[in-house]
Amino acid sequence: MSVVLKTENLTKSYRDGEITVDVIHNINLELQKGDFVSIQGASGAGKSTLLSILGAILLPDSGTVTVNGKSLTQYKNEGRLHEYRKQHIGFIFQNHYLLPDFTAVENVMMSLLIRGEKRNSAREKSIEVLEKVGLKERINHYPSQLSGGESQRVAVARAVVHKPDIVLADEPTGNLDSNNTQKFIRILQDLQKTNQLTVLVVTHEAELAAVAGRKYFMKDGKLLDAPH
Repeated sequence: MSVVLKTENLTKSYRDGEITVDVIHNINLELQKGDFVSIQGASGAGKSTLLSILGAILLPDSGTVTVNGKSLTQYKNEGRLHEYRKQHIGFIFQNHYLLPDFTAVENVMMSLLIRGEKRNSAREKSIEVLEKVGLKERINHYPSQLSGGESQRVAVARAVVHKPDIVLADEPTGNLDSNNTQKFIRILQDLQKTNQLTVLVVTHEAELAAVAGRKYFMKDGKLLDAPH
């Protein structure tokens, strides 16, 4: 298996008056192609901050992030962090953030169009992924016409349609009821296995964390093996 992502001694802090507080502290993590990894922990433990750094939304104070052998620092120095996000990362958030004036298929297509894909090809690929997430009959519906669970499945399709190296999911089932949570888990598992996706999910949902091949726990900014 090839190493897709590696972090070494990753640290991020913020100032609270005269005090410096470590949000994440010396995080060392390695993801290989096809890994499904979960991170649990209390609010404020640093989980979302870690995902934001891996997705180049935030930059660390110290330490390194390397994706496919190239460091985030190198992307930053080249002024190409936006290219890093476009090429390598698929994001799934707690809120789906669909564009309200676009249909389901158009929302997914947008992920490909901004990467330079031709419109016909983008539509074909988007329909294919929407069918995989069980929305074949809903591709021309607008977000206001979709349920919360359906909207989140569109968000999943948008995150994976460009075949990213890594899918980062931040509390993706946080707004879903138990039935839609179970559907989401099955769909994510199927996509991950079928497409050999590398998935890192931050979640409070024990059921979602349980399906991961590797499980971690964050406490006080430190990454720990999850208790058995």
